[in-house]
Amino acid sequence: MSNDLRRGRHVVYNLHAHLVFLAKYRRKVFTKEILDDMQAIFEEVCSKFEAQLVEFDGECDHVHLLVVYPPKVAISSLVNSLKGVSSRLLRKKEYPSLKEQLCGDALWSPSYFAGSCGGAPIEIIRQYIEQQNTPH
Repeated sequence: MSNDLRRGRHVVYNLHAHLVFLAKYRRKVFTKEILDDMQAIFEEVCSKFEAQLVEFDGECDHVHLLVVYPPKVAISSLVNSLKGVSSRLLRKKEYPSLKEQLCGDALWSPSYFAGSCGGAPIEIIRQYIEQQNTPH
């Protein structure tokens, strides 16, 4: 078995998600300092979901996350917490770029990208399933 596999009480899993969050109106508000704080916030939120932030980086208007999460977690719930908690805590620190560029209480665009990743390509899995010995 691969070392990438994680275990729960009744499950063995290897679920990775690539997430992309955009700043509201795609405004260029993120600095290195904000991204560093954001990474720490995301790590804390992930730990509360028994998930792990594997990789994080961003540019001035968006961020990318690679997250490993357990099957009991709905990715939409994780995203909602990641965006909500980070917005609240970062806006509380009153960074100048956030205060000047964003109006209202929203840091993030309401939309996001979530893609599954890791494991074998879909075509390989499809072939594996097709080749199972179906009983007669």
